[in-house]
This record gives sequence, structure tokens and C-alpha cells, in this order.
Amino acid sequence: MTDVSRRKVLFMSTSVIAVFGLAQIATGAKPPINIAVYRNPGCDCCEAWTERLKTVGFNVTMTDDPALDQFRAKLGIPADLYGCHTAIIESYVIEGHVPPADILRFLGENRQATGLSVPGMPIGSPGMETGTASDKYDVLVFKSDGSRDVFASY
Repeated sequence: MTDVSRRKVLFMSTSVIAVFGLAQIATGAKPPINIAVYRNPGCDCCEAWTERLKTVGFNVTMTDDPALDQFRAKLGIPADLYGCHTAIIESYVIEGHVPPADILRFLGENRQATGLSVPGMPIGSPGMETGTASDKYDVLVFKSDGSRDVFASY
């Protein structure tokens, strides 16, 4: 390789790195958000939900927990809000099939809350898609005192 070729390669490499960095700054791109998911061993819909999270940039770890209800109780999640799986992100709890866009909006609002929940396993929620069938469901924001409000409705 000649000196000219090396310079071109160096220039092009530096340019690509600079453009990528500027694109991240211009678009407000942030590093991936870490989320730790806990599920009953072998649950397939939990896998499908985490795949939705990954497509929007979450960095997901998954742990099988045969004592999931005990874990939820320690986190202060009311039993009537239990969903399919439990996730921890920053200082918040995400319970059940919460849409990724709602998680991102919730994180951006910096709410004084314990977290979000989609109780049960509603058909059509992320990870629970089965053709065109879909249940109506709410995403609830809840606090440690047990209070809750509707965050989003589907």
C-alpha cells in the first residue's frame, strides 16, 4: 500500500467514525438501556416480549425464577398487577407485557412511581400477538402506596 492509499484509508476511516458520532449527537441517540427480565422457567411469550424490546435498543438479560411471585412481593408489586414476567430498569419495575414505547415514554418522564404494569396476559399485547385477535388492555402506572393510574390504553 502506498502512502497516498494509507492516507485515503485513514481519512475515510476517520470520516466514517466522525459521521457516525455526529449522527448519534444529531439524533439524540443514547447508549442501550439495560433491562433485567425475570420469568417463570420456559415461558415463550417472555422471549417474544424481549425481542420487541431489543428492536428499539434495549439491552436485555433474562433470568428464570421459579419463585417469581416471592420476588414480585419483595419489589412491592400488588398481586392484582402481576403480569407474565417482571423486569427491572433503572429504579423502576416493569410488570407484564408493557409496550416498549410506553417504557421509553415513562423513563423520559422521570415519574415518582414504582413502575408500569399490564396485568395478566392480554392477547395482542407485545409478545402475545396471535393473528388479528386483540384484547383491550391498560398500561397502569403504580406507586409504592398501591395507588395507580392509567398510563396508556389499547
